[in-house]
Amino acid sequence: MFKIAVLISGGGTNLQSIIDKVKSGYLNCKIEIVISDSEKAYGIERAKENNIYAIALSKKQYGDKLSDEVLKIVEEKGVDLIVTAGFLSILKGDLLKKFKNRIINIHPSLIPSFCGKGMYGLNVHKAAISYGVKASGCTVHFLDEGTDTGPIIIQKTVPVFAEDTAELLQKRVLEKEHEALPEAIRLIAENKVEVQERKVFIENN
Repeated sequence: MFKIAVLISGGGTNLQSIIDKVKSGYLNCKIEIVISDSEKAYGIERAKENNIYAIALSKKQYGDKLSDEVLKIVEEKGVDLIVTAGFLSILKGDLLKKFKNRIINIHPSLIPSFCGKGMYGLNVHKAAISYGVKASGCTVHFLDEGTDTGPIIIQKTVPVFAEDTAELLQKRVLEKEHEALPEAIRLIAENKVEVQERKVFIENN
């Protein structure tokens, strides 16, 4: 069974989309563990309600060693893929090396637009609206040493309307996130993804 770890910091709606896809049979994998960098994250409750082991790692306690602790846990659990779903801490060090092309992230814009330092949550959607773009969306990409710079796996688009608020756009993009993230997990679990430098090749059949 393909095992995944899901890393969260907040409400965990993307976690819920993965849970739902596992239950429906769309994803033939097991959520081995949910790791949060906040004890107050509602996503922990989502995990417990679905009998998934969840743990909170305090940023105050672990500081720069947070990535090392995550690595220790996922190796102990025999995890195949790490999914960061609204995880606000920066992963680095040996974790990125040992799980190269085995950590994926979802970002609420069409990378390389509106990404990088400070671009998270509503900030992304405010920036998109302020710029006046006619389309936005979400990106699932592999994690690397940069911020939102890893190879792109999937992008899904939504229209942006002149009367949009950041909250309205966020809601529209989030619906696409809930499609894109499980889709990427399924492709990787079925061994249909190959990475060559910055390009990601996806097997169609």
